[in-house]
Amino acid sequence: MSENEFWNKRYQSPGYLFGKEPAQFLKEQAVRLPKAARILCVADGEGRNSAYLASIGHQVTAFDRSELGVAKARALAEELGVSVDYHIADISDWDWSQDYDVVVAIFIQFAAPELRDQILRWLAQAVSPGGMLLLHGYVPRQLEYGTGGPPNAANMYSVEMLESMFAEFEIQRLEDYDREVDEGRGHSGRSALIDLVARKPAKD
Repeated sequence: MSENEFWNKRYQSPGYLFGKEPAQFLKEQAVRLPKAARILCVADGEGRNSAYLASIGHQVTAFDRSELGVAKARALAEELGVSVDYHIADISDWDWSQDYDVVVAIFIQFAAPELRDQILRWLAQAVSPGGMLLLHGYVPRQLEYGTGGPPNAANMYSVEMLESMFAEFEIQRLEDYDREVDEGRGHSGRSALIDLVARKPAKD
């Protein structure tokens, strides 16, 4: 089964796998965002995060490799009465030469270490000078909880990894913590999480 088939199969069930509400991390950090920001939501799945950001006044572009996921995302945006520029695209095929005021990457840990590190570099590239990156995912002890995420610890993040990958950024929040998560069938229960909120230096 290809990755595209895998995700389409996950999204084909009725309803929303991760619910319609945005990730709790995103709701908590949204106060940091500049008004009417140009935002890119990476591997956005069924659209819960992109639709939320559009609903609070941002100009949002989002992509995902799953046609079914993007179809559900468009339906959710329509339900909320908001406009999001959705695209069907693999993360490796996205045009990373474009830049945004804010790049949002939430639970995108589907890539093995080599590709994961390249993805992190792409995220950094896509942030405009003076812009922000919001990254949220799992740390390796998530495997002990089994409440969501990839089955491989090697795909996950650590504080040390993110400090190294985003050494040129101003780190505003970087925390490894446990929390009870209730985000649809896909993310439910005690979870081992990590947050990164970082600002790219402005040009002189």
